[in-house]
Amino acid sequence: MGSWGTGPGRNPRETILLDGFHTMLLETRRLSKFFGSVKAADGIDFGVAAGEAVGIIGPNGAGKSTLFNLIAGNLAADSGEVLLEGKDISHLEAHRRCAAGIGRSYQIPLPFENLTVFENLLVAAVHGRGRSVGGATDVCAGILEQTGLIRRANVPAGSLTLLERKRLEMARALATGPKLLLLDEIAGGLTESECHELVATIRGIRAGGTTIVWIEHIVHALVAVVDRLIVLNFGRKIAEGHPATVMGSAEVREIYMGLAA
Repeated sequence: MGSWGTGPGRNPRETILLDGFHTMLLETRRLSKFFGSVKAADGIDFGVAAGEAVGIIGPNGAGKSTLFNLIAGNLAADSGEVLLEGKDISHLEAHRRCAAGIGRSYQIPLPFENLTVFENLLVAAVHGRGRSVGGATDVCAGILEQTGLIRRANVPAGSLTLLERKRLEMARALATGPKLLLLDEIAGGLTESECHELVATIRGIRAGGTTIVWIEHIVHALVAVVDRLIVLNFGRKIAEGHPATVMGSAEVREIYMGLAA
Protein backbone atom coordinates (compact mmCIF):
# COMPACT_ATOMS: atom_id res chain seq x y z
CA MET A 1 0.00 0.00 0.00
CA GLY A 2 1.21 3.49 -0.75
CA SER A 3 1.50 6.38 1.64
CA TRP A 4 -0.36 9.65 1.48
CA GLY A 5 1.41 12.97 1.16
CA THR A 6 1.23 16.48 -0.23
CA GLY A 7 3.33 17.14 -3.30
CA PRO A 8 5.58 20.21 -3.61
CA GLY A 9 3.92 23.14 -5.30
CA ARG A 10 0.43 21.61 -5.02
CA ASN A 11 -2.65 22.98 -3.38
CA PRO A 12 -2.48 21.60 0.20
CA ARG A 13 -6.02 20.25 -0.23
CA GLU A 14 -4.88 18.08 -3.13
CA THR A 15 -3.50 14.68 -2.19
CA ILE A 16 -1.26 12.31 -4.06
CA LEU A 17 -0.71 8.65 -3.42
CA LEU A 18 2.91 7.54 -3.48
CA ASP A 19 4.68 4.19 -3.84
CA GLY A 20 2.55 2.44 -6.40
CA PHE A 21 -0.54 4.53 -7.17
CA HIS A 22 -0.19 7.79 -9.05
CA THR A 23 -3.49 8.91 -10.57
CA MET A 24 -6.23 10.17 -8.27
CA LEU A 25 -9.60 8.85 -9.43
CA LEU A 26 -11.96 10.00 -6.67
CA GLU A 27 -11.70 12.74 -4.07
CA THR A 28 -14.16 14.09 -1.53
CA ARG A 29 -13.43 17.47 0.02
CA ARG A 30 -15.14 18.54 3.25
CA LEU A 31 -18.21 16.55 2.20
CA SER A 32 -21.10 17.14 4.59
CA LYS A 33 -24.74 16.12 4.90
CA PHE A 34 -27.10 16.90 7.77
CA PHE A 35 -30.53 15.49 8.55
CA GLY A 36 -31.82 18.01 11.06
CA SER A 37 -29.33 17.91 13.93
CA VAL A 38 -27.87 14.58 12.80
CA LYS A 39 -24.48 14.87 11.09
CA ALA A 40 -24.59 11.96 8.64
CA ALA A 41 -21.42 13.18 6.90
CA ASP A 42 -19.32 15.75 8.69
CA GLY A 43 -16.56 17.24 6.54
CA ILE A 44 -15.26 13.98 5.08
CA ASP A 45 -12.00 14.18 3.12
CA PHE A 46 -10.58 11.15 1.37
CA GLY A 47 -9.18 10.05 -1.95
CA VAL A 48 -8.94 6.88 -3.99
CA ALA A 49 -6.25 6.30 -6.58
CA ALA A 50 -6.91 4.52 -9.86
CA GLY A 51 -6.47 0.79 -9.38
CA GLU A 52 -6.75 0.97 -5.60
CA ALA A 53 -9.19 -0.91 -3.37
CA VAL A 54 -10.37 0.89 -0.23
CA GLY A 55 -12.56 -0.50 2.54
CA ILE A 56 -14.88 1.56 4.73
CA ILE A 57 -16.04 0.30 8.11
CA GLY A 58 -17.94 1.73 11.06
CA PRO A 59 -20.84 0.98 13.38
CA ASN A 60 -24.45 1.20 12.24
CA GLY A 61 -25.39 4.83 11.73
CA ALA A 62 -21.79 5.92 11.16
CA GLY A 63 -22.66 7.50 7.79
CA LYS A 64 -21.22 4.87 5.45
CA SER A 65 -24.19 4.52 3.11
CA THR A 66 -24.79 8.27 3.25
CA LEU A 67 -21.24 8.76 1.99
CA PHE A 68 -21.92 6.41 -0.93
CA ASN A 69 -25.16 8.22 -1.71
CA LEU A 70 -23.29 11.53 -1.78
CA ILE A 71 -20.60 10.13 -4.08
CA ALA A 72 -23.07 8.45 -6.43
CA GLY A 73 -25.47 11.40 -6.51
CA ASN A 74 -28.43 9.76 -4.76
CA LEU A 75 -28.17 12.54 -2.17
CA ALA A 76 -27.13 16.16 -2.64
CA ALA A 77 -24.42 17.35 -0.26
CA ASP A 78 -25.08 20.33 1.99
CA SER A 79 -21.47 21.39 1.44
CA GLY A 80 -18.22 20.07 0.06
CA GLU A 81 -17.19 18.58 -3.25
CA VAL A 82 -16.96 15.25 -5.05
CA LEU A 83 -14.26 15.06 -7.74
CA LEU A 84 -13.88 12.32 -10.34
CA GLU A 85 -10.56 12.39 -12.18
CA GLY A 86 -10.05 15.92 -10.89
CA LYS A 87 -13.39 17.23 -12.19
CA ASP A 88 -16.04 18.51 -9.80
CA ILE A 89 -19.14 16.34 -10.29
CA SER A 90 -20.98 17.61 -7.20
CA HIS A 91 -23.68 19.22 -9.33
CA LEU A 92 -24.37 16.13 -11.47
CA GLU A 93 -27.45 13.95 -11.01
CA ALA A 94 -27.02 10.25 -10.23
CA HIS A 95 -27.55 9.03 -13.81
CA ARG A 96 -24.94 11.47 -15.12
CA ARG A 97 -22.43 10.32 -12.50
CA CYS A 98 -23.12 6.76 -13.58
CA ALA A 99 -22.42 7.72 -17.18
CA ALA A 100 -19.23 9.47 -16.02
CA GLY A 101 -17.96 6.20 -14.53
CA ILE A 102 -19.38 5.60 -11.05
CA GLY A 103 -21.16 2.27 -10.62
CA ARG A 104 -22.65 1.05 -7.37
CA SER A 105 -24.39 -1.85 -5.70
CA TYR A 106 -27.01 -1.60 -2.97
CA GLN A 107 -27.29 -3.43 0.35
CA ILE A 108 -30.58 -5.04 -0.67
CA PRO A 109 -30.50 -6.39 -4.24
CA LEU A 110 -33.58 -5.33 -6.18
CA PRO A 111 -33.25 -6.80 -9.68
CA PHE A 112 -36.01 -6.76 -12.27
CA GLU A 113 -37.34 -10.11 -11.09
CA ASN A 114 -39.40 -10.93 -14.18
CA LEU A 115 -36.47 -10.30 -16.52
CA THR A 116 -33.72 -12.83 -17.02
CA VAL A 117 -30.29 -12.34 -15.50
CA PHE A 118 -28.93 -11.40 -18.93
CA GLU A 119 -31.76 -8.93 -19.55
CA ASN A 120 -31.02 -7.24 -16.21
CA LEU A 121 -27.47 -6.62 -17.37
CA LEU A 122 -28.66 -5.43 -20.76
CA VAL A 123 -30.86 -2.78 -19.12
CA ALA A 124 -27.87 -1.55 -17.10
CA ALA A 125 -25.57 -1.45 -20.11
CA VAL A 126 -28.04 0.33 -22.38
CA HIS A 127 -29.47 2.84 -19.91
CA GLY A 128 -26.52 3.20 -17.55
CA ARG A 129 -23.78 3.44 -20.14
CA GLY A 130 -25.63 4.37 -23.31
CA ARG A 131 -24.60 1.30 -25.30
CA SER A 132 -26.69 -0.05 -28.14
CA VAL A 133 -28.37 -3.39 -27.52
CA GLY A 134 -26.17 -5.02 -30.16
CA GLY A 135 -23.03 -3.47 -28.74
CA ALA A 136 -23.91 -4.51 -25.20
CA THR A 137 -24.48 -8.21 -25.85
CA ASP A 138 -20.86 -9.38 -25.79
CA VAL A 139 -20.02 -7.04 -22.91
CA CYS A 140 -22.83 -8.46 -20.79
CA ALA A 141 -21.86 -12.03 -21.61
CA GLY A 142 -18.31 -11.31 -20.48
CA ILE A 143 -19.53 -9.82 -17.20
CA LEU A 144 -21.74 -12.84 -16.56
CA GLU A 145 -18.69 -15.03 -17.00
CA GLN A 146 -16.60 -12.79 -14.72
CA THR A 147 -19.20 -12.80 -11.95
CA GLY A 148 -20.01 -16.52 -12.10
CA LEU A 149 -23.51 -16.10 -13.51
CA ILE A 150 -23.10 -17.34 -17.06
CA ARG A 151 -24.98 -20.58 -16.37
CA ARG A 152 -27.88 -18.57 -14.95
CA ALA A 153 -28.04 -16.09 -17.82
CA ASN A 154 -31.48 -17.13 -19.06
CA VAL A 155 -33.30 -17.72 -15.78
CA PRO A 156 -35.61 -15.09 -14.22
CA ALA A 157 -33.75 -12.96 -11.68
CA GLY A 158 -36.54 -13.62 -9.18
CA SER A 159 -35.48 -17.27 -8.93
CA LEU A 160 -31.89 -16.56 -7.84
CA THR A 161 -30.38 -17.48 -4.47
CA LEU A 162 -29.10 -14.71 -2.20
CA LEU A 163 -25.49 -15.26 -3.33
CA GLU A 164 -26.59 -15.14 -6.96
CA ARG A 165 -28.55 -11.95 -6.31
CA LYS A 166 -25.43 -10.40 -4.80
CA ARG A 167 -23.47 -11.45 -7.87
CA LEU A 168 -26.15 -9.97 -10.11
CA GLU A 169 -26.04 -6.72 -8.12
CA MET A 170 -22.30 -6.46 -8.87
CA ALA A 171 -22.79 -7.54 -12.45
CA ARG A 172 -25.39 -4.84 -13.10
CA ALA A 173 -23.02 -2.22 -11.71
CA LEU A 174 -20.21 -3.53 -13.90
CA ALA A 175 -22.47 -3.43 -16.96
CA THR A 176 -22.47 0.37 -16.70
CA GLY A 177 -18.74 0.30 -17.44
CA PRO A 178 -17.54 1.93 -14.21
CA LYS A 179 -14.11 3.35 -13.54
CA LEU A 180 -15.07 3.28 -9.85
CA LEU A 181 -17.15 0.49 -8.31
CA LEU A 182 -18.93 1.20 -5.00
CA LEU A 183 -19.90 -1.97 -3.11
CA ASP A 184 -22.35 -1.46 -0.25
CA GLU A 185 -22.31 -4.41 2.19
CA ILE A 186 -22.29 -6.87 -0.70
CA ALA A 187 -21.33 -9.78 1.60
CA GLY A 188 -24.08 -9.18 4.14
CA GLY A 189 -26.25 -12.22 4.92
CA LEU A 190 -23.98 -14.76 3.23
CA THR A 191 -22.60 -17.91 4.79
CA GLU A 192 -18.86 -18.20 5.40
CA SER A 193 -18.31 -20.32 2.28
CA GLU A 194 -20.47 -18.01 0.15
CA CYS A 195 -18.49 -15.04 1.46
CA HIS A 196 -15.24 -16.70 0.37
CA GLU A 197 -16.70 -17.27 -3.10
CA LEU A 198 -17.76 -13.64 -3.38
CA VAL A 199 -14.36 -12.38 -2.21
CA ALA A 200 -12.70 -14.44 -4.94
CA THR A 201 -15.00 -12.82 -7.51
CA ILE A 202 -14.26 -9.31 -6.20
CA ARG A 203 -10.52 -10.02 -6.34
CA GLY A 204 -10.96 -10.98 -9.98
CA ILE A 205 -12.85 -7.76 -10.71
CA ARG A 206 -10.11 -5.75 -9.10
CA ALA A 207 -7.42 -7.65 -11.01
CA GLY A 208 -9.20 -6.57 -14.19
CA GLY A 209 -8.40 -2.94 -13.36
CA THR A 210 -11.56 -1.71 -11.66
CA THR A 211 -11.05 0.67 -8.73
CA ILE A 212 -13.14 -0.38 -5.73
CA VAL A 213 -14.51 1.29 -2.60
CA TRP A 214 -16.23 -1.28 -0.40
CA ILE A 215 -18.39 -0.76 2.69
CA GLU A 216 -18.63 -3.93 4.75
CA HIS A 217 -19.25 -5.18 8.30
CA ILE A 218 -17.49 -8.48 7.56
CA VAL A 219 -13.96 -7.19 8.13
CA HIS A 220 -12.10 -10.37 7.19
CA ALA A 221 -13.71 -10.18 3.74
CA LEU A 222 -12.53 -6.58 3.34
CA VAL A 223 -8.94 -7.17 4.41
CA ALA A 224 -8.65 -10.00 1.89
CA VAL A 225 -9.10 -7.43 -0.89
CA VAL A 226 -8.36 -3.84 0.14
CA ASP A 227 -5.14 -1.83 0.37
CA ARG A 228 -6.46 0.63 2.92
CA LEU A 229 -9.20 0.95 5.53
CA ILE A 230 -11.18 4.04 6.48
CA VAL A 231 -13.21 4.11 9.69
CA LEU A 232 -16.27 6.34 10.10
CA ASN A 233 -18.11 7.17 13.31
CA PHE A 234 -20.97 9.67 13.68
CA GLY A 235 -20.33 10.93 10.16
CA ARG A 236 -16.63 11.66 10.71
CA LYS A 237 -13.49 9.89 9.55
CA ILE A 238 -11.70 8.74 12.69
CA ALA A 239 -8.99 6.48 11.24
CA GLU A 240 -7.34 5.64 7.92
CA GLY A 241 -4.42 3.45 6.94
CA HIS A 242 -3.17 -0.06 6.36
CA PRO A 243 -5.83 -2.60 7.41
CA ALA A 244 -3.64 -4.25 10.07
CA THR A 245 -2.70 -0.89 11.58
CA VAL A 246 -6.28 0.38 11.61
CA MET A 247 -7.73 -2.79 13.13
CA GLY A 248 -5.00 -2.75 15.78
CA SER A 249 -5.97 0.76 16.90
CA ALA A 250 -7.39 0.91 20.44
CA GLU A 251 -9.84 3.65 19.36
CA VAL A 252 -11.15 1.58 16.46
CA ARG A 253 -11.47 -1.53 18.61
CA GLU A 254 -13.44 0.37 21.20
CA ILE A 255 -15.73 2.28 18.82
CA TYR A 256 -16.25 -0.29 16.10
CA MET A 257 -16.01 -3.62 17.91
CA GLY A 258 -17.12 -2.57 21.38
CA LEU A 259 -13.87 -3.71 22.99
CA ALA A 260 -12.33 -1.81 25.85
CA ALA A 261 -9.28 0.20 24.82
